[in-house]
Amino acid sequence: MRFCSLYSGSSGNSTFIASDNSRILIDAGLSGKSIEKALVDINENPSEVDGIFVTHEHLDHIKGVGILSRKYNIPIYANELTWNAMKNTLGKIKDENIKIMDSESVSIKDLDIIAYRIPHDAASPSGYKVISGNKVACVATDLGYFSDEVKCSIKDADVILLESNHDVEMLKFGPYPYVLKRRILSDVGHLSNDDCGKAIIDIVSGKKKKIVLGHLSKTNNYPDLAYKTVINILTESGIEVGGDVAISMAERSIPSNYMEL
Repeated sequence: MRFCSLYSGSSGNSTFIASDNSRILIDAGLSGKSIEKALVDINENPSEVDGIFVTHEHLDHIKGVGILSRKYNIPIYANELTWNAMKNTLGKIKDENIKIMDSESVSIKDLDIIAYRIPHDAASPSGYKVISGNKVACVATDLGYFSDEVKCSIKDADVILLESNHDVEMLKFGPYPYVLKRRILSDVGHLSNDDCGKAIIDIVSGKKKKIVLGHLSKTNNYPDLAYKTVINILTESGIEVGGDVAISMAERSIPSNYMEL
């Protein structure tokens, strides 16, 4: 399995996951040209992408989905409520490329993709668990809180892109209007640095994990702050960082964390 965060943050999100025979994107929340460039930068051909899996309809997750599908004839996978919420934004999509996920799992060649529910303020938001052989990768962002379903879905993963969106104090005293602050802090908002650290404690097991911290707010967070907050929480709980779990950061504007599992 190959994994790479192409872009991650409040400006746009996209993750590349591949096996020997299949390549998929989870979200494409920047322009089509930006996604194309990121794929080329990691030596992947956009025309070989087998599917785009959409977590939810917010623009930072779907901005490039329609153009990529039209240009490269790529199927788009999402549940019905998400399709209905995003179809006007995507533009015209070929009927054969509209893949409604009426069950929780889809297989594309040698990849199995399993959807799970996430707590976020969208029509029917999903996270994705991707399996290739005995390797598992998960994308778990846009979480209002770390629900039991998310925990159960990602606890056995080898690599997880996990949200560390904001520092609570920066958000509370920052420039956002009160209504937006309440939304971000709610159970359908975004996961804070502190809650991200606590979530990792809940999923540490005998299986070593690579955790990539992502979906950072440009206004209410800093990469160093997110990283240090999570590391401190894990260390105080007796978790060996670099042993039990490896922590890294997803870049906002360039591909990062390319890894082969």
